[in-house]
Amino acid sequence: MQRLKLTVAFEGTAYAGWQIQSGGTRPVPSIQGCLEAAFARIAGNPVRVHGAGRTDAGVHADGQVCHADVDETKMPSDGRKALNACLPPDIRVLSCIPVEAAFHARKSTVGKRYAYSIWAGRDKPVPRIRNFVAQVPPLDLDPLQAALPHITGRHDFASFQNAGAATRNTVRELYSIQCRKGEIACLRCPEDWPVLNIIFAGNGFLKQMVRNLSGMLIHVGAGKISPVDIPGIMDARDRRALPSPCAPARGLTLLEVMYPENISSFGAVPQK
Repeated sequence: MQRLKLTVAFEGTAYAGWQIQSGGTRPVPSIQGCLEAAFARIAGNPVRVHGAGRTDAGVHADGQVCHADVDETKMPSDGRKALNACLPPDIRVLSCIPVEAAFHARKSTVGKRYAYSIWAGRDKPVPRIRNFVAQVPPLDLDPLQAALPHITGRHDFASFQNAGAATRNTVRELYSIQCRKGEIACLRCPEDWPVLNIIFAGNGFLKQMVRNLSGMLIHVGAGKISPVDIPGIMDARDRRALPSPCAPARGLTLLEVMYPENISSFGAVPQK
């Protein structure tokens, strides 16, 4: 058996998220399910695909990573091309390479990088990006920038974890947070588009943590939360202490998964 490492991009609009969903008379397709179906069609037998992490329904990815163990005699020489031929057009395999058996898409990670993309304008977003941005009124970026030092670094982020998670250790480290005007995920936009990217790089993220942080920062930019309120919200360690809603899934994109060999490319090195 050969272990393959895949880097995958997808638009999550039509999917129930990364993980295969069970039950229901008409289950919504998942990214994992589509990849496993593609592998099964090529290999002629079931193949389990393991992701670096789950993404919610409607969340996108430019660099999700997963692995699968396959019989190398059944895979074509160009596995990426073969998989893409079996996948819908809103899921693309960007790379498919053999790796050592010790590699694990989730357990080998040292962090992830996400972008939350915002259309901060009074007019509706242009149609071609409406599934990739959250629309909000114009924001004041000065208090938003002032809020970032309060959440960068190592903190207990329990106040930013949605209910239903089984995670006991809620301490995470955010290596960096950046606000970039004129971008959606990894794409540059016309200068007159009122778009903003908030880029989060960290060693791990709780259930809907990025969307809750983004919702809070949007409220800060709208003048509904002051940056000086953030330490109290964090100290509460309770989602009910966060007055802002969870930001919509469509604005979130998983940009990249960090492994020890590529952590330096993010301009931030984990603190030991």
